[in-house]
Amino acid sequence: MNWKREMQLLETRRQFFGKGARGLSVAALASLMGTDAAAAPTGGLTGLPHFAAKAKRVIWLHQSGGPSQLDLFDYKPQLKKYHGSELPGSVRMGQRITGMTSGQASFPCAASMFKFEQVGKAGMWMSELIPHHKKIADDITLVKSVHTDAINHDPAITFIQSGSQQPGRPSIGSWVSYGLGSETQELPAFVVLLSQQNSINADQPLFSRLWGAGFLPSRYQGVRLRSGKDPVLYLADPSGIDREGRREMLDALQALNKIREEAYHDPEIDTRIQQYEMAYKMQTSVPELTDLSKEPASTFALYGEDARKPGTYAANCLLARRLVERGVRFVQLYHKGWDQHNNLPRDLALQCKASDQGAAALVQDLKQRGMLDDTLVVWGGEFGRTVYCQGKLTETDYGRDHHPRNFAMWMAGGGLKRGFQMGETDDYSYNIVSDPVHIHDIQATLLHCLGVDHKRLTYKFQGRWFRLTDVHGNVVKPLLA
Repeated sequence: MNWKREMQLLETRRQFFGKGARGLSVAALASLMGTDAAAAPTGGLTGLPHFAAKAKRVIWLHQSGGPSQLDLFDYKPQLKKYHGSELPGSVRMGQRITGMTSGQASFPCAASMFKFEQVGKAGMWMSELIPHHKKIADDITLVKSVHTDAINHDPAITFIQSGSQQPGRPSIGSWVSYGLGSETQELPAFVVLLSQQNSINADQPLFSRLWGAGFLPSRYQGVRLRSGKDPVLYLADPSGIDREGRREMLDALQALNKIREEAYHDPEIDTRIQQYEMAYKMQTSVPELTDLSKEPASTFALYGEDARKPGTYAANCLLARRLVERGVRFVQLYHKGWDQHNNLPRDLALQCKASDQGAAALVQDLKQRGMLDDTLVVWGGEFGRTVYCQGKLTETDYGRDHHPRNFAMWMAGGGLKRGFQMGETDDYSYNIVSDPVHIHDIQATLLHCLGVDHKRLTYKFQGRWFRLTDVHGNVVKPLLA
């Protein structure tokens, strides 16, 4: 043993307190290391769920860029007569706008050029762009009065995913896997899928911190599955290494890590041990997961032929179903390309063509398998789009800027009413006139469906107790079944 090196390590604060903790009881150690040390066998916290859960798992379909509520769900026929006229100051009320339109001399209203139809028992208005959504109208809850605090993409996506506009907080998937653990030992509790298809314009980037664990132990971060030959990088064994040899190497490495963990009580050492074990199991579980050859023809008839192409939205929706079917707690699907500042009629149609069938098929698939009752599906972007046109307004073309004051989201399954809609906006889809639902309310309601009190799922970091909803958020009780 290099005793000089050991003494150097001892001088750091973490190792000093870790050494001092050797003689403490397990209970006292747990109190020093935070609630995580007292985790239940499944990886979740003891005492959770706080009450009977309606949902066991979540699939979040995030449409990155901000889908236009005006052209999809929030039908405003009266805008036809306002088309081309200036947005009244009494509607805008001096509210801030982005730098992309702040220099415009005029803010002409742009009515949607797409046809709408009332569908389902609740009479939801849906655009001709999403015909497959009309098949699930009686299975979803549509909220047309969601609002957020952020007006630009990165802070808005960070806010809806972590409860804060500032980077560094745990993502919602990390909070859920931290609190509730996993139903499987063969796959991560939190998995991320990315797709980009049909969009023409360059998209806003998606950073891995959006599915990061923040200040939670890193084992709670999302694991991204990629399309192509290697769904998870560096998962395959190098040439010449067989399964038995890999197991022996991991056993030896685990023994060394255990010695280190017992000496220094660093939770990241335990994370490292668990991640090595998970990677070993994923060497067999991931290839089986991504092999769609045993899916019947009826599956691809439901999801569409795009589901046969890895990386498409439809393929990722199908993978999401297969993931939750195998016990994954939280699946986050990001679909890029919804930022239509110009050429909206063309680009929005392309986005919907790529995603409409897959999203609707996911709900139908879960329902026919008896899984929709305890699976919560969420669809939406980080904000909506403005009623006024960005750029030049013509008879056949318009663009829309970011609009955080109101937008539409839908949810299905796990503890929510079906065929239900909530929230109304003014004649311009610019301001909410009834039943506003904040992003923190969406987060609180999602956790409630999972049996978690959002005020009690906390973690102490740098002397302060944090939670997903910060000091805000209320469960939207009218949405609950």
